[in-house]
Amino acid sequence: MPEGTEAAASLDRSPIHLLHRAGQCAGDIFQSKLGMTDLTPRQFAVLVTVSQNEGLSQTQLVDKTGIDRSTLADIVRRMLKKNLLQRRRTREDARAYAVRLTDEGRRVLKLVEPNALEVDAAVLAALPSAERERFLDNLNAIVEALSSISAGHIPS
Repeated sequence: MPEGTEAAASLDRSPIHLLHRAGQCAGDIFQSKLGMTDLTPRQFAVLVTVSQNEGLSQTQLVDKTGIDRSTLADIVRRMLKKNLLQRRRTREDARAYAVRLTDEGRRVLKLVEPNALEVDAAVLAALPSAERERFLDNLNAIVEALSSISAGHIPS
């Protein structure tokens, strides 16, 4: 076997590579369907999360979305400039901000949500319909386990 062939051949069995590639492909589909809105997948995740949890602090938003703190702060700044979000100091902690959707944020979410659902359907269409729920359950299990590990809770 030529040098390097074994490592290259194993990429199709590498979870980290496959998750990354699947994310790239899904992101490309997302951009093709929602590109006209100038909304990124992460901004969409923030819109959805805030719409379901009005008044979350940015720290809570980090926990719910899995987006790291500095990236989320940048995303929120951009969304504030686009008038999609508003933020105010929380009552509990004057240093923290609570985030809410603006009327424009609600309008944009309502506009793009059907397309985002089409993207999800297109991604899941790669699997037989009988396997889709199990795939999502398994993917959620992976995310939960890896989130725990990345937070320093390595299972024994």
